[in-house]
Amino acid sequence: MTKIDEEALAEAYNRALAHEKAGEIDAAVAAYHEVLEIDPEDHGGAAVRLASLGRGETPPRAPDAYVETLFDQHADSFEDILVEQLGYAVPVLVRQRLQELKLGPFQRMLDLGCGTGLTGGTLRDLVDDITGIDISENMVEIAHEKDLYETLYVAEVEDFLEDNDDEPFDLVTATDVLPYLGALEPLFFGTAENMVKGGLFIFSSETLPDDVMNGRPYMVGPHQRFAHAETYVRERLSDTGFDLVEMTDINVRMQDGKPTPGHLVIARFRGA
Repeated sequence: MTKIDEEALAEAYNRALAHEKAGEIDAAVAAYHEVLEIDPEDHGGAAVRLASLGRGETPPRAPDAYVETLFDQHADSFEDILVEQLGYAVPVLVRQRLQELKLGPFQRMLDLGCGTGLTGGTLRDLVDDITGIDISENMVEIAHEKDLYETLYVAEVEDFLEDNDDEPFDLVTATDVLPYLGALEPLFFGTAENMVKGGLFIFSSETLPDDVMNGRPYMVGPHQRFAHAETYVRERLSDTGFDLVEMTDINVRMQDGKPTPGHLVIARFRGA
């Protein structure tokens, strides 16, 4: 692995951000390309920022190095930022919908992108055995200290789903995972391969108005997070063996004082 010139990287990245903030998009794009040359693994998420500016290809998912770095850095303050500052309540919404629809209890739950354990903690009394996965080692350490999970892994979600040979699950959750993924086929296929027939797959997604999506299945929004078209989510679920139980319009979180529209999706695995 080539050693990164941290000083040059920081200079180029800060220059790119400054140009972007000043509305000097061409200069920002050039600087982000410099960032990618210095750091091809893209710890700073330059590829996602380029896509957010409408320049360059939309990546199929946020770079692993970027997501890992982002969450490792914010692990200690993660819950305060997400819940207190951004008004994130998706795990509570998941519990409310399960109770409203009289679904559960469950035997084995897989919590994809488990973070510090917000979803696992919210659903703990509804499940016998919970496995948590997150790409951030620091996040997983905090989740481990809470003693909420029977099993915890540090892994990228799609890679784990492809490689896992544990017993299948009757509940799979992915709250706040889709904003870091573009193409959903690997996630949905991987989830299907790890589920019992009749099991539930519950996840949140963010979206943007139709005139912004402009027919695209997914795109990187203004805050460097992936938004997905409702039709794309529905089609891919059906293609990978899921029947939609419900798709609820929700506010995923507040961002700059404005709600982030999205969906809470519950799907049942009918079998491949």
